[in-house]
Amino acid sequence: MLGVLRSLTETLRTMARKPVTIQYPTVHRELSERERGYPLLLWDSETGEPFCVGCHACERACPTECISVIMKDNPLAAEGKSKRRKIVDQFLLDYGRCIRCRICVETCNFSAIAMNNTWDGQEMSRYDRGELVMDLEQLLAKSKAGEITPWVAP
Repeated sequence: MLGVLRSLTETLRTMARKPVTIQYPTVHRELSERERGYPLLLWDSETGEPFCVGCHACERACPTECISVIMKDNPLAAEGKSKRRKIVDQFLLDYGRCIRCRICVETCNFSAIAMNNTWDGQEMSRYDRGELVMDLEQLLAKSKAGEITPWVAP
């Protein structure tokens, strides 16, 4: 009899508390600042160029080889408007192969790569794997819009 009363008490207590379920497609849980989304490139608004100088360090360090970087001569350097002689021509990142290990962020000497800590950086499912290959403009879009702030160690 005592066991039945305890179980009924626990059932009533559970019925009285607030639900912990959230309505997922419309409501998202709060992401921590250091959440590992997918890598993005950062835009330097002072110079009007990406922070990436194309040193290929991220490309060499990536364990899945999902990063491809191609350089070109900087036209602003010939005019004397920029200090950089070379800039990034193409930066391709295959999110389908990326394992979000953050090695590219750690190896970048110029702090040009950050992890996308928004829900757009978490929900990347697509029907076609070709849509998961991001180019330079797609990787810079969030940073140019001011939606991504790089995480700085305290």
